Amino acid sequence: MNLPYTMTPEMVADAAGMFRPKVLYPYHQGETDTAKLLALMKDEKDIDVRIRKMK
Repeated sequence: MNLPYTMTPEMVADAAGMFRPKVLYPYHQGETDTAKLLALMKDEKDIDVRIRKMK
């Protein structure tokens, strides 16, 4: 979710709002704060946001 190669959390949330997936499983997030994406998606009850903890 980092530019220039991937999307920001805001871009991911906007895309999810348009495509309405049942499951949103972002990857390649690197050092991005995924809490921001979770906060942006908190009201989207029909989209299951799954974020894997990085080691």
